[in-house]
Amino acid sequence: MATSAMRQARVLALCQALYTAALSVDLTLTGLVGYTLAPDKALATLPFALITVASALTAIAAAFLIERFGRRLAFSLGGLACALGGVVSVWAIYTHHFVLFCVGTALVGVFQAFARFYRLAAADAAPAPDKPRAISAVLTGGVVAAVCGPAIAAWSADMMQPLPFAGSYAVVAVFGVLTMLVLAFAYREPASLAAGSAASDGLPARPLGEIVRQPIFLAAFANNGIGNAVMMFVMTATPIAAVACQHTITQGAQIIEWHLVGMYAPSFFSGWLLQRFGNPAMLASGIALSALAAVVALCSTALPAFYLALLCLGIGWNFMFVGGTTLLAGSYRTAERARTQATAEFSAAVLTALATLAAGQVLYHWGWQAVNLAVLPALALALVITLRWQRHARRVGAMAAPA
Repeated sequence: MATSAMRQARVLALCQALYTAALSVDLTLTGLVGYTLAPDKALATLPFALITVASALTAIAAAFLIERFGRRLAFSLGGLACALGGVVSVWAIYTHHFVLFCVGTALVGVFQAFARFYRLAAADAAPAPDKPRAISAVLTGGVVAAVCGPAIAAWSADMMQPLPFAGSYAVVAVFGVLTMLVLAFAYREPASLAAGSAASDGLPARPLGEIVRQPIFLAAFANNGIGNAVMMFVMTATPIAAVACQHTITQGAQIIEWHLVGMYAPSFFSGWLLQRFGNPAMLASGIALSALAAVVALCSTALPAFYLALLCLGIGWNFMFVGGTTLLAGSYRTAERARTQATAEFSAAVLTALATLAAGQVLYHWGWQAVNLAVLPALALALVITLRWQRHARRVGAMAAPA
């Protein structure tokens, strides 16, 4: 990979680490704080859901801000949203104001919308053969943060006594400020990607409908969108299911920690695996591992089964996400970049938001087995769409090029 592209991928990996740490603090505590502040306990999970909903609603705006003003400024706006979200959440806890707390978590969702473009920024800056390595390099930033985030949440929870958990949200604000500082002093946007750049591949833009009907785009969405929705659907239900199966709250948190390790640790080698064995094998392996997670969970509710299932789910997500992002980066021409990325990220975020909102209802009404049975048809659909792209690519002889 070109030295400059790799250097910027490492900077974006640091931004990914700060984002993952901030998000994991919110994911760890938001349900508890929401329950404490909600006037109606049935609304306790609303602040948690608003993270994903706000991310979905902001995705299109984020893509066009990136194209109009450049990645450095746009990503800094995301960091600012995180900082404001942390501060607003602290103030909400201080004033015991539920609606204000919802605003704070929604602002973190805005941060998530911008952070989802880190990997695409790295892919766009890298030569075509090196895009998988650039994508996986960015995701490595989540490894340490995924493990440390919940620990940071616990460590800082009592930091601002007598306001429980306020210290943790103050740390979220700090992560947002650090993101802005990293972008200001370390990130250098490649000239070809800068706002207003005249760089182009010389090809005219196609209608959006034509772009999204491409088998390569549909396969990208199947693995990014469906893969992410399946992962969030199961992950959202897991802590509650673990406690319902007589495991402790601490054990439920540890299951999620191992799941997060499974999500990000493979990034150290998933780019190499994709280059070595090809994207079809990568995507098929990811879908198979995600399905295996459901099978393991269906076979047993013992603690080791929870650990194994969520670890497989995390690794499967990583393979589908890296492979799917590689397809997405190869599905558009330069003039189509903003529209295509906006459409893909918005669609994936909406699907993930719906899955997150549905997880609790499915678990409550039909149980843990129903949660895991529900993901199998979705994964089968992802596999069918991926195989269709593979057949099409073999026919045209260009496995990862725009149609």
